[in-house]
Amino acid sequence: FLLSLKLENKTKGKLQKQICQVVLDHFEKQYTTELGDTWTSVRDVLTQPLCWQYAVLLNKFSQSAELENTLHVKGYHPAFQGPLPYLPASLKCYIRRTPGRFPAQKHQAGKLKEYYLLNAASLLPVLALEVKDGEDVLDLCAAPGGKSVAILQCAYPGQFHCNEDDDLRSRWLKQTIESFIPDPLINLVTVSKLDGRQVGDLKPELYDKVLVDAPCSNDRSWLFSSDSQQATLRLIQRKELSSLQFQLLRSAIKALRPGGSLVYSTCTLSKAENSDVINLILNSCSNVMPIDISEMAKAVSQEFTFLSGMQKHELLVLPEKGRAWGPMYVAKLKKI
Repeated sequence: FLLSLKLENKTKGKLQKQICQVVLDHFEKQYTTELGDTWTSVRDVLTQPLCWQYAVLLNKFSQSAELENTLHVKGYHPAFQGPLPYLPASLKCYIRRTPGRFPAQKHQAGKLKEYYLLNAASLLPVLALEVKDGEDVLDLCAAPGGKSVAILQCAYPGQFHCNEDDDLRSRWLKQTIESFIPDPLINLVTVSKLDGRQVGDLKPELYDKVLVDAPCSNDRSWLFSSDSQQATLRLIQRKELSSLQFQLLRSAIKALRPGGSLVYSTCTLSKAENSDVINLILNSCSNVMPIDISEMAKAVSQEFTFLSGMQKHELLVLPEKGRAWGPMYVAKLKKI
């Protein structure tokens, strides 16, 4: 018994040690102000990776009945079951209440993977985008590629443009697409390395749907920065992120056809990078209007916890024990 207790404390110590105090102190100040009492329970989940959950997104291009049986046996169930405004039958994602990760699949040249592991909340921007067959779609900040793969599970776009300006991340994105998408369909997908802020000028009014899954202060990973100097630098640069996000959104609006819609998402709780950016866009761009996504939120409220008091065109998923999804901010706009 003593030995197991020692081991348990050792593991706890290991996880505890990994937490970057500089980042935690910064979050503590900011999020206590922004989220009030809610922050305490969110912090408990974010700082304890042992209670994190992972969803399994099935790849319809490499289907396996055996895999679905295994998931059922292991206590997984479909993540989206409510009367959602948009839920293609081909999008299959499994989750379970208990923490832990299903084993990952290694990349094998010439062989498609059967599933993608992800945070279930990261599928909400895809569901909000409502991509239909034949539509031209832009994923502006696409790496590592999970949302691009999810879009292709939902529909067959006319053209699908995945962009990522960072060299390393762009290679990662290409590999993800090659691992999940079969040959004839892969020809519909264009992967580019453009500066996202310039895409709107380079490709004006070309797309029906645009996803801006913006670079943001990723709360989950920042808390475990191993280098405190790098973490301090990140926190200083954090102030500049909202300006970048605003410019990416301006670019995305230019790239949209009139009548087209745009979804903006981040994986941070930070108001400055979420609601504030969207409010700034709505106040400065007269050619966009907010789109109500509260029906979608209502339909998935069994599985996700949302911050209350948000506007109808936005939602913020808060991680909590047993529903450790998020943080994920989603907002939807339409070009007039």
